[in-house]
Amino acid sequence: MAPEALAGTSAESSLRLRASWARCEHLEVPPDEVPPVYSGAVDVDPVFVESGRTVLADLRSTLAGEPVGVMLTDATGLVLQRFLDDAAMHRSLDRVHLAPGFSYAEAHAGTNGLGLALADRAPSLVRGAEHYVESLREYTCAAAPVLDPRTGDVAGTVNLTTWSRSSSGLLLALATTAARSTSALMLARTGGPAQSRTTTGTGSAPGALPDRAAPRGQVYRVVPARAAGPADPCASRTWRAAVEQVERAMLAGRVVALAGEAGAGKTALVASARRRAELRGTLLAARTPGVDEVGAWLAAWTPVLHEDGACIVVSGTSALPAWAADQLAGVLATARRTDGAPQPFVLTEHDAAALPGALAALVDVVVEVPPLRDRPEDVVPLAEHFARVHRHRDVAITPAAAQVLRAAAWPGGATQLRQVVQAAVARTDAVDVRHLPADLASRTRRSLSRLESLERDEIVRALTVPGTTVARAAEQLGISRATVYRRISAYGIEVPRA
Repeated sequence: MAPEALAGTSAESSLRLRASWARCEHLEVPPDEVPPVYSGAVDVDPVFVESGRTVLADLRSTLAGEPVGVMLTDATGLVLQRFLDDAAMHRSLDRVHLAPGFSYAEAHAGTNGLGLALADRAPSLVRGAEHYVESLREYTCAAAPVLDPRTGDVAGTVNLTTWSRSSSGLLLALATTAARSTSALMLARTGGPAQSRTTTGTGSAPGALPDRAAPRGQVYRVVPARAAGPADPCASRTWRAAVEQVERAMLAGRVVALAGEAGAGKTALVASARRRAELRGTLLAARTPGVDEVGAWLAAWTPVLHEDGACIVVSGTSALPAWAADQLAGVLATARRTDGAPQPFVLTEHDAAALPGALAALVDVVVEVPPLRDRPEDVVPLAEHFARVHRHRDVAITPAAAQVLRAAAWPGGATQLRQVVQAAVARTDAVDVRHLPADLASRTRRSLSRLESLERDEIVRALTVPGTTVARAAEQLGISRATVYRRISAYGIEVPRA
């Protein structure tokens, strides 16, 4: 880092910036420009989003007419919302992808205000030449982490960005005050700190609100369809056909219902269709909550219905009582953009016949989403994509591991595959069979007892050691070679060799 870049910087800030630059070099962050990063779908606490929206809307009015972008990000650095009045700054931030749906984590965008605030869990100011990436050196960025008052975890950040030539010393103070105000508003809206962490609803993130305090439905952002990042990794004929059906329906302004198993990738399919159609705007997915939380759930995400180009994906409506489904149908049917056109939305269910009547009446087109087990050619490209997103670089998958992945049943669909891949790449730079769950290499049709499962797992682990033989595995396990062969047959174990 050039010494002149640290002129006027305190000793503590200098140490933090130097450490950040060193991390960026180690991560091989591109030094010339910020690459647009596809972030996929991420869980976001609706109380955090709405509290942040309220605080930043007030801050925006305070900064009216100033060339300052006011942003809310999640805990991974994904930009959720941006408030900005200045047209020149708006265009400039779009060029460097500091916009909703893009990641500005340190591993993606180098040393920057919000990335450093997340890395150090402390308010951070990065000015001009202090940025690691050259294309960001015309800005000054101030950011402060928002702490969840119930858990102490970082919920996200408040970020303020302006031109480096006109940056104000008050920028960091404003960001810090806004972050504290957001945390305080979260506390007020949840009635006080929770006694313990509670997971609410299937697939909720750790630290989600307890049942008494917040809607179980999740609100989360997906990168805009025009956004960048790699193309859809899935290229199977059935998947592409479904994507094209949704694309045609969206371009025609028709309401789509997607039917498919949990984890099949229904929201990802919508994102892919919007990207193909070059539709701009936020894609927001909302999972239905418990019966007593419908009002709070609707309040958390329906403001997005007024954003131009936004598209809402609502899932799990079959769990709603009739009155709640009617209320939701009314909200969706009457939603309008600023130009008066209907706001696009998509409904997803395991079976289209399960849609409540009021919502089914709004649907023009039903598209079946093929399960992952019927698309084996998509499994390895999807696994490589999940590995790249998790590690921020390519991770090798051996031919033997690829064979196991393709042959697996994937009852949990792409969601299960992502979890398996993330667990594997957290332990290795080259995924082999031994890094995968043992049950993926088993084809038994009957349910195994706990003891049988443990025995199967130990045999698979022994057999997947590089260069091992059945005889060597038997010796390691302390059983005869004949017993190993019998167990391989009984448990349907298939261990491909590289």
